[in-house]
Amino acid sequence: MMGKPITGRSFGGCIRYVVNKPESKILSVEGVRMQNAAAIIQDFNLQRKMWPELGKAVGHLVLNWSKEDLRKLSDDIMVERAKEYMEKVGVRDTQYVIFRHSDRAHPHLHLVYNRVDNNGKTISDKNNFAKNVKACKEITRKYGYHIGEGKDLVNRQVLKGKEKTRYELYDAIKAGMKTATTWKQLEAQLARQGITIAYKFRSGTNEVQGISFAKDNIKMKGSAIDRSLSFARIDATLNRNQQVQQYHAAREANQPFVANQLRESIRQSVQAEYIHNPSVGKGILEVLLKPQFVAGPPDPMSDADIARRKRKKHETEHSQSQGISR
Repeated sequence: MMGKPITGRSFGGCIRYVVNKPESKILSVEGVRMQNAAAIIQDFNLQRKMWPELGKAVGHLVLNWSKEDLRKLSDDIMVERAKEYMEKVGVRDTQYVIFRHSDRAHPHLHLVYNRVDNNGKTISDKNNFAKNVKACKEITRKYGYHIGEGKDLVNRQVLKGKEKTRYELYDAIKAGMKTATTWKQLEAQLARQGITIAYKFRSGTNEVQGISFAKDNIKMKGSAIDRSLSFARIDATLNRNQQVQQYHAAREANQPFVANQLRESIRQSVQAEYIHNPSVGKGILEVLLKPQFVAGPPDPMSDADIARRKRKKHETEHSQSQGISR
């Protein structure tokens, strides 16, 4: 099971999207009328008025399962899993609607909830994506849902020909993307392994439109090797690596304001990319979400400490005067 949490501003746009999908089915509601989309939107907006300053009051979650899990997932079970997920991530005591969609081969549902709860308080979205990953892993393991075999688990030794080269390119590019902060650095790392990069430019401009990699006279588009290896995705990763490097430098230089700005920029970048690739930025998130020690001001001395220090000073001065008089 994989989740994709989203926050937004418009209940109208979100509800109309999930309601108007072909074969959309309402599985469960809490705190809203379910006669039609207009009634649902009106009830959500009525409650959000208890905290009008909260711009992004729309909580929207997409829960996806593998198609291998289809026989395990009745409507009632999907509702139970959605409620279990909400409890794990702290979405409680608020309005929500759960929809099941059938427009994809894999089973999935949409959960729309109000980030202004029934008491007028805000449901936090802090560390939303880290909490999502943890909850999905726990539920997947608990109920034995299918875990897809990613490229990292494929046995390279049995591959031959073009498919072998494809995985060699994948492994080399992914390894380079972990440390490179610029395209020149990535090019240099790949060149040492006999891999070259070719850029495709938009006609009459210097704008890069696509990218290809070549090894042993076999050339492949980045997106054909893996969807995460398109020019845009790689470029975003290199920019993030550069920001992480700058973030650490700012912390070492004791520049908290700069470090916090970089931290927020990296967090937003990881969240945006996570929508397309839930495995992205795991190491980066661990760095950013790691508690940081901040030294506080020294504890003020108590009256007893002050008296003790004065007494010690007096005794020292008295001893010195006795020694001089002798």
